[in-house]
Amino acid sequence: MFRSSLNRLPQACDKRPMHQSALFGRSALASFFDSFSAPLLLAFTLVLSPVSFGQSDPDASDTDKLGVSEIKQAQETLDPETEIGGLALKELRSFVTALGHIRNAYVEEVDDKTLLQNAIKGMLSELDPHSNYLEPQSFEDLQVSANGAFGGLGLEVGMEDGFVKVIAPIDDTPAQKAGIESGDLIIKIDNQPVKGLSLGEAVKMMRGLKGSPIDLTIARQGVPQPIELTLIRDEIAVVSVRSRIIDDGFAYLRIAQFQANTGADLKKALAKLESKNDLKGIVLDLRNNPGGVLQAAVEVTDTFIDEGLIVYTEGRIRESASRFKAVPGDDTSDLPLIVLINGGSASASEIVAGALQDHKRAIILGTTSFGKGSVQTVIQLSESHGMKLTTARYFTPSGRSIQAQGIVPDIIVERAKITKIKPGSQISEADLHGHLENGNKASSKSSRNSSNNTDEDDEELVTNDNQLYEALTLLKGLNILNAYKQ
Repeated sequence: MFRSSLNRLPQACDKRPMHQSALFGRSALASFFDSFSAPLLLAFTLVLSPVSFGQSDPDASDTDKLGVSEIKQAQETLDPETEIGGLALKELRSFVTALGHIRNAYVEEVDDKTLLQNAIKGMLSELDPHSNYLEPQSFEDLQVSANGAFGGLGLEVGMEDGFVKVIAPIDDTPAQKAGIESGDLIIKIDNQPVKGLSLGEAVKMMRGLKGSPIDLTIARQGVPQPIELTLIRDEIAVVSVRSRIIDDGFAYLRIAQFQANTGADLKKALAKLESKNDLKGIVLDLRNNPGGVLQAAVEVTDTFIDEGLIVYTEGRIRESASRFKAVPGDDTSDLPLIVLINGGSASASEIVAGALQDHKRAIILGTTSFGKGSVQTVIQLSESHGMKLTTARYFTPSGRSIQAQGIVPDIIVERAKITKIKPGSQISEADLHGHLENGNKASSKSSRNSSNNTDEDDEELVTNDNQLYEALTLLKGLNILNAYKQ
């Protein structure tokens, strides 16, 4: 269900202006006015009349004509700059005039319902990239995203300069496997330009039957020519939490997206790792995590801190203010923690990284995050339509706003391709004829073989993921220092 924060018009003011049918169809207008406040309805009463369009209703009764006359007199005596209930009447009259011209003079007839819905879409799209109009399918998409199963390419996207911008590709999806990166701009879908489409229309085009192909044209910063890709749509079932041991005693936890069960899944993964290993440290990977459910971010953060504020939100209305605090107890026993972020880490990911950074519970490593520090509320407009409206900003425990700035890592490590330089032929003490034996009972040969195996593992990690390699190296150093202190 949509959550609505709109008040219906009080019964005492629930009256329609005279001759509305001259401008609108009655059914469309009735739906349009249902959610208006009294000041807004009064303003529309003064501008929504046949007089505004030089029209009159020949079938109007004497009473109706008297109403039109009174409205006309009010219009003539009212200062155009007057505001009613905070509304600029001059701009409102311009809106109604434009609407009338479109209805009467546009090359093709457009029904009132479409015009009014487009007006709402226009208002929302000009506010910010995350506020938008929700038709029935859009609302279903929101539910599907929170639950973690849908069909398509596996992209978290937004709008920028009229193009679809990739916030992050989702793990193990066609988009990630095709090499789509955070920050890419999708400029064509199946050779149709994206410019001019709404975000919902573009997303609808990218979804389709499992196994069906789709062509994307992508613009990437630093690449002079557009990139042409052909992807095969697949069923997208997002696994929120993955875990493994990446080195002796060092755990790797990957959160791909924050879903309703992410907090519980993380605790289960930790418990399983701890039951089989003596953990020395943890890497929490939030790279290319586009966010998701706020409560899940709170639960994940609560797993790693003992107490205190996690995040708070502030907006213009009282309902938008909220505070989330940790439940006493650190499930990880204060183990050393490194959090990986990058430009694809957004929203809920930034809440987690910011809270852990403010509490000095973790070292944040990687590159600056996306910078989405706003909260959207889904508001019901009718039984089948709604809107997603930005209603608040969220702040880290220290009061930092992440909006348009992001989380800056404690240690900046850019993603890079690193090639290990292998030394040439070297002679060591052990190669010299007549060298003294080590003196330890353990075999020096066995020790050297073990070291070679570790070097091979490290070489593979630094080649495939240099940021994770740096995080693991840092964890090992912290573990050594902690051992010295004991």
